[in-house]
Amino acid sequence: MERKKTVIVTAGGSGTRMGGPLPKQFIPLNGIPVLRRTIGKFLEADPDTSVILTLPEAWMDEWKQYCLKEGFNCRQRLVPGGFTRFHSVKNALAAVPDGVLVAIHDGVRPLLSPSWLRSLWEKAADVPALIPVLPSTDSLKLLDKDGDGQLRQSDTVLDRSRVYAAQTPQIFHSELLKAAYAQPYDPLFTDDASVAAAYGIPLSFAEGYRYNLKITTPEDLDIAGALLDLTVD
Repeated sequence: MERKKTVIVTAGGSGTRMGGPLPKQFIPLNGIPVLRRTIGKFLEADPDTSVILTLPEAWMDEWKQYCLKEGFNCRQRLVPGGFTRFHSVKNALAAVPDGVLVAIHDGVRPLLSPSWLRSLWEKAADVPALIPVLPSTDSLKLLDKDGDGQLRQSDTVLDRSRVYAAQTPQIFHSELLKAAYAQPYDPLFTDDASVAAAYGIPLSFAEGYRYNLKITTPEDLDIAGALLDLTVD
């Protein structure tokens, strides 16, 4: 039986690095809030996708009013964000049934290709965990701090050909990810793949999407605005 699709869009942060009064997920990107663009890409890929959205509690009413005023009428379940991303996802997973595919996606990654998303969903049906990655194109340095806080070259040399950057959405069989999130929180859990791997879930990997930028700074917002037209299928 084909698994239904659910996406958890994580937007529980305050986005302080943007430096303005609005959390970054609500900032307009070429006139439309980043968060709406992100959710819209998933629904464009598959209109039957269930949407669960983690938000800061203080901004839930603001988002509801926006959706009502602007006619953004997609079905979505709102869940309060937690102390960390781990706790936000854990809160949202409580609303996800077993037996579905669940994607976890950063709400501030709006530059998605619907056809790329569809290909991820298709691949994820056959593996317990699917992680999109891109090879590193930069020369990487592993550095240590000395007693004075100065950076020094580490004795470890990184082989760039083996280094990849993980993106979202990361897609899982829901019953497995829910079990993984029953583990105690660990600061080393930097994404959902790290939570799944710690529980022993085997990870599979797919080619990432080069324009899948995470907006965290004002400069990122400018770049995203310039790239927006390039992400249309």
